[in-house]
Amino acid sequence: MKSNQFDAIVVGSGISGGWAAKELCEKGLKTLVLERGRDVKHLKDYPTMTAAPWEMPHRNRIPLADKLENPVVNRCYAYKEDTAHFFVKDSEHPYIQDKPFDWVRGYQVGGKSLIWARQTQRWSKYDFEGPGRDGFAVDWPIRYEDVAPWYSYVERFVGISGSYEGLDTLPDGEFLKAWEMNCVEKEIQKRIKASYNDRDVIIGRCAHLTEPKDVHLAQGRGQCMARNQCYRGCPFGGYFSSNSSTLPTAAKTGNLTVRPDSVVHSLIYDDQKGKVTGVRIVDRTTKESLEYFADVIFLNASALNTNLILLNSISKRFPNGLGNDSGILGKYVAFHNYRGSINANYEGFMDEYYFGRRPTAVMMPNFRNVKKQEMDFMRGYMTFYTAGRAGFGYADVPFGQDFKEANSTPGPWSVYMMMQGETIPKESNHVTLSPDQKDEWGIPLLQISVDYDENDEKILTDFYEQGEEMLTKAGCINIRRGDSKQSPGLDIHEMGGVRMGRDPETSLLNGFNQMHLAPNVFVTDGACMTSTGTQNPSITYMALTARAVDYAVKEMKKGNIS
Repeated sequence: MKSNQFDAIVVGSGISGGWAAKELCEKGLKTLVLERGRDVKHLKDYPTMTAAPWEMPHRNRIPLADKLENPVVNRCYAYKEDTAHFFVKDSEHPYIQDKPFDWVRGYQVGGKSLIWARQTQRWSKYDFEGPGRDGFAVDWPIRYEDVAPWYSYVERFVGISGSYEGLDTLPDGEFLKAWEMNCVEKEIQKRIKASYNDRDVIIGRCAHLTEPKDVHLAQGRGQCMARNQCYRGCPFGGYFSSNSSTLPTAAKTGNLTVRPDSVVHSLIYDDQKGKVTGVRIVDRTTKESLEYFADVIFLNASALNTNLILLNSISKRFPNGLGNDSGILGKYVAFHNYRGSINANYEGFMDEYYFGRRPTAVMMPNFRNVKKQEMDFMRGYMTFYTAGRAGFGYADVPFGQDFKEANSTPGPWSVYMMMQGETIPKESNHVTLSPDQKDEWGIPLLQISVDYDENDEKILTDFYEQGEEMLTKAGCINIRRGDSKQSPGLDIHEMGGVRMGRDPETSLLNGFNQMHLAPNVFVTDGACMTSTGTQNPSITYMALTARAVDYAVKEMKKGNIS
């Protein structure tokens, strides 16, 4: 036991787990990070980071056999030949779909921080106030003012590009130089602003170093080169990941131990001591069962796996899962609705082009039900659009000089718009453990029952109507609707199941992400979320994690956690 004893244990090494490790180590705690996947070292383990298409056996296409064997992961936009090694194949960790659900996962040191979309918008006061105001889920136990300084804290370290806009619906942060809209995007922005007084069109905010500061250079990171090959692992460290940023920073303290290939079975609750004492794992390759012990545990396994671990953490005191006296563990799971898109064309500007492959889109904060309930549906959606010129490489002409010239000339402008809709957490959207099916490590399979509802359909319809109207007023032509009809999960923004709240009868965590009934356990990944907002969630996970570690260490020093 002595050799397996640490001050803190972090389960998961992705975006929130990396932040937990960094903060705990920098505060002097000997910290063990348990990662169920293989080890991945920055640069060393990015095999395709500079590969050209002709250097890959299938020219960066997924072969048919893979598509047939792995239909779920093949539906992910980032899954290609050059990134496949960072994704979990369907058979590698099966789950049960009571309703269709595409569970996209990345099991390796760094988790999905290697393959995330890197969009980072703060929540506004309206997002934290929403459930209490509109009467859904439960009231958040915190407000924007509680998280704002922690947003600033993590933004400075991560490096967020963005523009200062002064919007209360999408608060400003600590920004590096913003990316620039191209000429057509600016024209659409100008016309939308002229036509509406409730719609703000701004450049996206993303975790890319447009102008690295000393804090980023000290991490060994450099400027983003706008290559659009981020999901391979960035050789420049131009975007934020655990591997290029938080984990190396934690390692520099001398307090970090990372154990890959550690499939967490459950948290260990000592009925005699009345507390969680450690974590039980199964070695991924040897199947050996091991136990590790610590005074404080941070669960950052990603939302659904964190639910799985807690549901499987059974003891005499907690026969239905750790801290689950209320019976709500695994319930009120929510996600983002990405189904709707609109395509259009734009005439003119044929003598204009743009630089590189910008890693963010133009975005519009939610404008529905912001300050009060005013629509026939609850909550709303963010809107994103991009404009670009197609045509390179697709001209249908004979080989020779004409072919070269035609295929090196950009075609007409096209516009793409998409939605990111908030879904309402419901008890019926839940996860449970299979009573009779287990994975190869002896852990019950996760059974997922999550679906859209009438509110989601109404939001989708409103997006189509408003999107078409805005693009028409902006001068677009040939406007076409698209419905991906994708299952929940493909948004990769699953949240909830271990939600924060004020009352142990209706929530699992308090305002500092601390379990009501297991005070030395903290949950700061997507499982902690009470509602989803319309923004990309990762910067909120990071801020909540840093805030929770600060609180936990102070409580440990007071003797309230031991």
